[in-house]
Amino acid sequence: MITAATGAIALVVAPVVRDHGVDYLIATVLLGGLIQIVLAALGVKLMRFIPRSVMVGFVNALAILIFTSQFPQLIGVPWLVYPLVAIGLLIMYLMPLWTKVVPAPLVAIVLLTIAVVALAINVPNVGDQGELPQSLPELFFPAVPFTLETLGIIAPYALGVSVVGLLESLMTAKLVDDITDTHSRKTREAFGQGGANILSGLFGGMGGCAMIGQTMINVKASGARTRISTFLAGVFLLILVLVLGDIVAIIPMAALVAVMIVVSVATFDWHSIRPGTLKRMPKSETAVMLITVVATVWTHNLAIGVILGVIAAMLMFARRVAHFVTVTRTVDDERAVARYTVEGELFFASSNDLTTQFEYTHDPDRIVIDMTRSHIWDASTVAALDAVITKYDHLGKSVVFEGLNDTAAALQARLTGNLGAGH
Repeated sequence: MITAATGAIALVVAPVVRDHGVDYLIATVLLGGLIQIVLAALGVKLMRFIPRSVMVGFVNALAILIFTSQFPQLIGVPWLVYPLVAIGLLIMYLMPLWTKVVPAPLVAIVLLTIAVVALAINVPNVGDQGELPQSLPELFFPAVPFTLETLGIIAPYALGVSVVGLLESLMTAKLVDDITDTHSRKTREAFGQGGANILSGLFGGMGGCAMIGQTMINVKASGARTRISTFLAGVFLLILVLVLGDIVAIIPMAALVAVMIVVSVATFDWHSIRPGTLKRMPKSETAVMLITVVATVWTHNLAIGVILGVIAAMLMFARRVAHFVTVTRTVDDERAVARYTVEGELFFASSNDLTTQFEYTHDPDRIVIDMTRSHIWDASTVAALDAVITKYDHLGKSVVFEGLNDTAAALQARLTGNLGAGH
């Protein structure tokens, strides 16, 4: 998994730099790294709250963003860019059929660079995108006052950096797990990222997290399977920038565009949009996937897309589960008892209309409510049951509950009678 400065982190920290300057940015990164370490120590498992439909939407949105981000390099450029991109795509498609010893993207970049230089083809290259650094970064400590006011400024952004970074990294780790059929230790990833962000900040870095685009190149296109590839990616980047900067500068952008197009196609989950899959998949799952994709592509922020997708999944799940509660009424005329059997999971969404399921005026003086096949999950349900008891009390009728499990009974005993407006 390749980790570096990312667009998601940049969006979070940009307001700090704009409003307060670089020193506050570094302080934010340092605090964000510390928060990540604390979250790792507390064992916060963010991934358990992310449904599969959100993961699929995340992957598909990423593929779309990778593809669309190549448009600036394909619009308003010399016509020779297009055959160069086509040749690069052809190399990356055909070479794996012959050998996988050398990564096809690397071969495509080298061959296209040689061709452009040898034939003196005038097309945009890496050097046209900006100046490469000439030296290693130096130790940097932010000159900010150590006050509560400073903490108040940087804390919200630092929390954003930590959560967005962990979320994107853990989702990337999950994708790598699926591709490689391995199991990564998410807690160790969180500790590592927190420590790396602190060290990055101390050398003037803007902080970062897993880069899913580069990770997909590393794992899918290049076939990497261990952390040695991650380490070497950083080493080679240093060498390329500081030692071979002049050579890197002449690499045609067409070669890199070809690589990213291949990555976007490989990243997209094509199975998720097949007619057969869409027909079998519950509509709510497809809707969550589409919400994640649209939100991510619209905002260009993977974190926003994932958060909105998770919220949509929670709402749809609550709506679906709310319909699983049933209340069955039987009346024993000889004993003058009305018996209600409640089945299902009772929480805020399913218990809101619970009070409408009882025949208050038509019931005899004794009512038994059987909760054996149900479970009370929250205070909303206790409040609903309190309302039922109150309605029967006003009619002079007694209510008895049966079958409450220990947890539900304890919750009701603790809260019942204490949820009204007067308490």
